[in-house]
Amino acid sequence: MIRRKLPIGVQTFREVRERGCYYVDKSAYVQRLLGEGKHYFLSRPRRFGKSLLLDTMRELFEGNRPLFEGLAVHDGWDWSVRHPVLRLDFGSGSYRQAGGLHEDVMAQLDDAAETAGVASRYDSAPVRFRHLIAALRRLAGQPVVVLVDEYDKPILDALDAPEMARANRDYLGALYSAIKSSDAHIRFTFLTGVSKFSKVSLFSGLNNLRDITLDPRYSAICGYTDADVDTVFGPELFDLDRQAIRDWYNGYGWLGEERVYNPYDILLLFDSRRFEAWWFETGTPTFLVQTLYQRRVSSPALDELVASHDLLSTFDVGAIATEALLFQTGYLTIRGVETLGDEQLYRLGYPNREVRQSLNRSLLRHLVQDASAQAANGVRLYRLLEANDFTGLRTLFEAFFASIPYEWYTNNDIARYEGYYASVFYSYFAALGLDVLVEDRSSHGRLDMAVRFNEAVYLFEFKVVETTGEGAAMARLKAKRYADKYRALGQPIHLVAVEFSREARNVTAFEVEHA
Repeated sequence: MIRRKLPIGVQTFREVRERGCYYVDKSAYVQRLLGEGKHYFLSRPRRFGKSLLLDTMRELFEGNRPLFEGLAVHDGWDWSVRHPVLRLDFGSGSYRQAGGLHEDVMAQLDDAAETAGVASRYDSAPVRFRHLIAALRRLAGQPVVVLVDEYDKPILDALDAPEMARANRDYLGALYSAIKSSDAHIRFTFLTGVSKFSKVSLFSGLNNLRDITLDPRYSAICGYTDADVDTVFGPELFDLDRQAIRDWYNGYGWLGEERVYNPYDILLLFDSRRFEAWWFETGTPTFLVQTLYQRRVSSPALDELVASHDLLSTFDVGAIATEALLFQTGYLTIRGVETLGDEQLYRLGYPNREVRQSLNRSLLRHLVQDASAQAANGVRLYRLLEANDFTGLRTLFEAFFASIPYEWYTNNDIARYEGYYASVFYSYFAALGLDVLVEDRSSHGRLDMAVRFNEAVYLFEFKVVETTGEGAAMARLKAKRYADKYRALGQPIHLVAVEFSREARNVTAFEVEHA
């Protein structure tokens, strides 16, 4: 098998094809979309191949046949028809200052008008947009294709300045309404972004937009499937652990049968030959971590959230549901579907090791605020587990809680909650990439946390108590017979009962028994 060039950072279809880069064929999806509808919307996390998909669409509608030789769409496309394409891209603009969005939109419309030889004389962006669409239709004799990339970035960039975010949202709402009023001149519309803002707030003027974000037929329209990695990228697998690739990077799901990889991860892995948090490290927003703490979200709970369809779509300035925020940005994904009466519920969880490990490291960093101390604590935890040094484990966590500044507690009431203390424990274990299971269900109840490591099983129970050394956590561990579920493994089982005091804000009991 011949190794090809890796299209790292390449977002233009022509460059991918002409340079002989690896390419996962998505052209059949475009053909299907065209046959089933007209106006579409797709939400996917950052760096998931949305821009390349739009550029593939542009080349296809412009009729650049040689670029599609050997691809699925080639023989079934009518190459005699060429459509004018109008593309807006908000991926690189600056939208935190008043007037910045208007300036960028007008510049993009001016460039498109100049390229087409159309006079641009309107000061209103929606009016200029409608005029340009109609002019392109008239000049080409064919309806126009409208493509919008990163449609929501002007809003997301300003989320920490709500007034500016709302102004940008309202501006975009008026701009996108021009698409509906120009329907007679349009053949196809496709908008992409990271988030799905409420139709009421942003798309009220474009209510004929079809959202395919959770359409199982298009779950793999962006990203690489397991089969893609084996076939298209087969020449790159020669010295890499195939199962490790799955564990680290596979797992994103949008109700389709197949789960997908983020392309950025796979390309950087094949280039560097190292397993790293490539995608996560390109820009995890600080506001995400801050939001989780402000809302007292327990980190163990992140791996078992349940949300309705409406809740996953609850995304607007000043009203962003935690589940929607984590799902739409790619930090959680759909792991399963349940039905409750007439309502469909989605079970959310981390997509893979990269996100679970990296997000928990970020959560810890928010507490520790000392990267060197955090790294040292992680190394020490790993070594203590290897040695089954439980006395050392207690000392480690006592030292950690003691190191958290008093001011942090005075500014947050989260320390009154059991989930806070459990979060600290869980995040340390998850940040090491260990096999951690929370709220593990058995016929006897739900265990707080199970860890499998070094051919042993560690079962943790957490409890916040008023009196030091109540012994309630260990009593529960033994009474619920949580160890029974793991006996068939034939591995040592360690019961670890941890009690915390609200007053002392620290570990007050750390009991260990061997089942």
